[in-house]
Amino acid sequence: AAAGLCPCRVLLSRRGGALRVLRGSMQGLAAGPETHFGFQTVTEAERREKIYQVFESVAKKYDIMNDSMTLGIHRVWKDILMHKMNPSPGTLLLDVAGGTGDIAFRFLNYVRSVRERQLQLKLRRHQNLSWQEISESYQEDKFNSLGDSQVVVCDINKEMLKVGKQKAQHLGYSEGLSWVLGNAEELPFDDDKFDVYTIAFGIRNVTRIDLALQEAYRVLKPGGRFLCLEFSHVSNPLLSRLYDLYSFQVIPVLGEVIAGDWKSYQYLVESIRRFPPQEELKAMIEDAGFFKVDYQNLNSGIVAIHSGFKL
Repeated sequence: AAAGLCPCRVLLSRRGGALRVLRGSMQGLAAGPETHFGFQTVTEAERREKIYQVFESVAKKYDIMNDSMTLGIHRVWKDILMHKMNPSPGTLLLDVAGGTGDIAFRFLNYVRSVRERQLQLKLRRHQNLSWQEISESYQEDKFNSLGDSQVVVCDINKEMLKVGKQKAQHLGYSEGLSWVLGNAEELPFDDDKFDVYTIAFGIRNVTRIDLALQEAYRVLKPGGRFLCLEFSHVSNPLLSRLYDLYSFQVIPVLGEVIAGDWKSYQYLVESIRRFPPQEELKAMIEDAGFFKVDYQNLNSGIVAIHSGFKL
């Protein structure tokens, strides 16, 4: 009745409600679109900050935790990735989210090995070379053991890069290796620059996978190759149940005992379950423009290697 006596009050009430709705919408836009952080629902900005904190926290224990969580099998998976890449001397590789250098060091070792085999084959073909000529060939190879190959490690986390640089210095890697602080969703590189792009156990932690894939396509040369090694979805039902049991009951405990960090490893386990399955990721890679996209399951899909080409 009061409302009927005062139309102005109704109008003001409606305006106030509309303003509250509009204010709520604007606040939602300011916070950014919603996404997930493990099993939590968060904004994209919150996810980026939380993931940065996770890897800042685990950086120093990252390698030992990888060995503990996978019983060392992650090393075999990375070796398989490198053999699948089969880089030749002169290859320019971009390894994204590779802060601790695992892929980069394997790449350098692989290319040096190829160069050594090439030199030995060359010398066998020229049996009449003098000792001096053989010596000069070895000296030349010593100063150019990578055949102009280069690997650029790009990571968004300063602590992970710091650990990688320390490892490189300790292991004696310097030639053909550089470190860049950068975001997979907005890479600080020119178009058509790299022969190969790799991302190993990193794309799962990217907030916008579609943007990261578009950037991978942009920075690759025509004919360049995209390779992604990532935890995926297990195809065997029995193994899947055992894997879930191990993941949720053992890995966070290992994180607490070894790294003093239960929450970060709880997130890592949850993030695997939220990651797109093999066929869905394949479709996303194709949507980014890549051709001849396929994947190889390792250990019944515990991890998968996705491959694609920029044509």
